[in-house]
Amino acid sequence: MEQLVKGPIGVFDSGYGGLTVLKEFVRQLPAYDYLYLGDNARAPYGNRSYDTVYHYTLECVRHLFDLGCPLVILACNTASAKALRTIQQKDLPYMEGDRRVLGVIRPTTEIVGEFSQTREVGILGTVGTVTSESYPIEIAKFFPDIKVYQQACPMWVPLVENGEANSAGADYFIRKYLDQILAQSPHIDTLVLGCTHYPILVNKIRAYLPEGIRIISQGDIVARSLADYLIRHPAMEQRLSRGGKLTFYTTDEVSTFERLARIFIDQPLKANHLHVGI
Repeated sequence: MEQLVKGPIGVFDSGYGGLTVLKEFVRQLPAYDYLYLGDNARAPYGNRSYDTVYHYTLECVRHLFDLGCPLVILACNTASAKALRTIQQKDLPYMEGDRRVLGVIRPTTEIVGEFSQTREVGILGTVGTVTSESYPIEIAKFFPDIKVYQQACPMWVPLVENGEANSAGADYFIRKYLDQILAQSPHIDTLVLGCTHYPILVNKIRAYLPEGIRIISQGDIVARSLADYLIRHPAMEQRLSRGGKLTFYTTDEVSTFERLARIFIDQPLKANHLHVGI
């Protein structure tokens, strides 16, 4: 009988934000091996077209499959919004092996209604995520009574990735986008951080919000959703290697990735370089 080849859970992001999700995976599901790939050479994805995001994401997913990952999590809202469904429907059925790709939007939208009393929810995200309308569409499937407001925050990712999250200069742009979304309705009582970079800014975000508004970060939600998925799909769970090992890849400069990654995951790490077509 052929022995089952096991592999790590792949975690993909266009840059560094997915590390906030990986951190929760490791905290809640520490037994598994994880392989993280950041497409830092082509980041950010937020302002890129659907076609570009799809092709970049698919290329990276293929690399993760080639590196032995039977399951890949798109820990990137833009990739989840612009590429996930197409990859699942168009590409996976024609790939060898029974592999799966999951995203971060659906787990969030499945439970957002549990947090809102006013039934008015705000989404803070990249331009790509907001213009995709993925959050309003998905939330309507589960909670048709909820009204969704959206605000693109194009300066937040550059602030985080340039190490300016705690600077005084960050306050202007944090307050600016919060004021803009709250101006859309005085009844918003729940804000979803619809980008995996944004938890790095959560303390400053909270400082500029009125009391009573709940902030939802995705890491914990997506980690709990993954745990539930593995319970419901034991055949996939059996294909995952266990050893608590973390492996990191970047498509850009390794030393830069190792330095900036510590902002997100708060531990020293060694990364490997992966070449992609640019």
